[in-house]
Amino acid sequence: MLLYMSNSAAEAQSTPLHSVSVAGVVVREDGKLLTIRRADNGAWELPGGVLELEETPEAGVRREVWEETGIHVEVDELTGVYKNTTRGIVALVFRCKPVGGAERTSGESTAVTWFTPEEVAESMSEVYSIRLLDALDGAGPHVRSHDGKRLTPAR
Repeated sequence: MLLYMSNSAAEAQSTPLHSVSVAGVVVREDGKLLTIRRADNGAWELPGGVLELEETPEAGVRREVWEETGIHVEVDELTGVYKNTTRGIVALVFRCKPVGGAERTSGESTAVTWFTPEEVAESMSEVYSIRLLDALDGAGPHVRSHDGKRLTPAR
C-alpha cells in the first residue's frame, strides 16, 4: 500500500513560500497610465497589492485599484507574470480600463496621477516600469523575473 503524505514536516520546511499579488495597468483613452506614489517608500508604481485568499485575480485587481486610487476599473486581460526572486512574490498584472470614480489618495498612496509611457520610464524603477510598458505592447502575457532591483536575463 502506497501512502502519500503531503504535509510532512520535511516537506513543509523545503517547500518554497510565495505571495501572490495583483496589479492593474489602467489605460485611459488618451493613452495615459494610472500611477501611485507609495506612502511607505515614495516610489512611483502601478496600483496593486496582495491577492486575498478567497478572491479571483480579477476581483483583486478591481479592489486594489479602487482602494489605492479611487478609480473603478474593468479588467481586460492578463499582460504579465513577474516574480521577485528575492522576496518570493509573484505578481499578476492586468491591463484595465477606467470606468468611474475619481482620483484620490489612500493610506497606501500619497499621490495618484496619470503618466505618459515616457514619464513611466523616467519615474519608475525598471522592474516596475516594464510591467506597464509590457501591458501596452500587445505581445503578452510576458513572464519575467527580477531580484527587486534588476530584471533577470532570460535563459
